[in-house]
Amino acid sequence: MLSFAFMRKALLVGFMLSVMIPLIGIVMVNRKTSMIGDALSHTSLTGVGLGLILGFDPIIGSMIVCVIAAFLIETIRKKFPQYGDMATAVIMSTGLGIAAILSDFAPGGNSFESYLFGSISSVTNIDVINVGIVFILVLVASITRYAALLSISIDPNTARLSGVNTKRINTIFTFLAAVTIALAVKMVGALMVTSLVVLPVATSLIVARSYKSTFFTTVILGVLYMMVGIVLSWKFDIKPGGAIVINAVIGMIVFTIYGRVRKISHEQTQPPLP
Repeated sequence: MLSFAFMRKALLVGFMLSVMIPLIGIVMVNRKTSMIGDALSHTSLTGVGLGLILGFDPIIGSMIVCVIAAFLIETIRKKFPQYGDMATAVIMSTGLGIAAILSDFAPGGNSFESYLFGSISSVTNIDVINVGIVFILVLVASITRYAALLSISIDPNTARLSGVNTKRINTIFTFLAAVTIALAVKMVGALMVTSLVVLPVATSLIVARSYKSTFFTTVILGVLYMMVGIVLSWKFDIKPGGAIVINAVIGMIVFTIYGRVRKISHEQTQPPLP
């Protein structure tokens, strides 16, 4: 497998994405805004369509559209805080509608379809560089702004009162989340990205006892799901997005059973009440 250049690039990009996406996901899930990831991944198809039609890199188009969509969602959410879900639905519906129209004009139906479910053979050297740059940015931001991200994900008002520049942190996070999701579309697939945003975090919450342990467990699971998914995709010639998501679902089921068994075992070892 490693004798093929495209697989080496796919594994490298997959590893970086498998760290980046869960780091973004843990904040999104705690902020209860994970559906924004779904909206951005679907809206990214508009950028893909524009790239295919106009002849430039679809991922560049995807990143531009995702960044615009992300900040539009945040603007609408701030203006109408009581209708936060409405902002996500409006942007996602608009993006999907435009993408559906553009797909009829995009040259090569297979090319557009590969962005729906992901493709390991389409990763280029430019993709490796782009993902590498954003990987460093996400990693640095997640480590150096760990406390601030924790604060805004739990309670933005308390974070602001404690001196956190919530506006700047939200701006940085929104930008990095949009770019990360846009980059993941090519390999994971627009229809599957959100699963990798949410499922590792959901699995971690079953067994983790603190935010810190959830943080590390989420990243480890993200890497495991991604790497196994890519290998299965190559071995059985299936879409990588589907393989990754099924791995994540199986992992969540296994951890759920484990958590339940551990809880029962703990209850049985407790001394009876007098």
